[in-house]
Amino acid sequence: IQAKLKKLEEWLRNRLRYCIWHHWKKPERKRKNLIRLGVNHNTAYAWSRTRMGGWAVAQSPILGTTITIKRLRMRGYVSLIEYYKRDV
Repeated sequence: IQAKLKKLEEWLRNRLRYCIWHHWKKPERKRKNLIRLGVNHNTAYAWSRTRMGGWAVAQSPILGTTITIKRLRMRGYVSLIEYYKRDV
């Protein structure tokens, strides 16, 4: 069951990244938020105006390295595997 939980958790983290990216809506807001997360100005500008879909951007290295598991945990995300191990 842990293998399935791990796969589900990977998908869930990507979905959270997608929702965050989608919530930012406008390219200017995406750029400012990427800069706040530590991306340099040129890279943030390029990614904020990408023509890739939101799901593709969520799986890209730009969001994987900026919206990390640590940042998600700071915002209240609880790992499914940790939750499962706690109850068992």
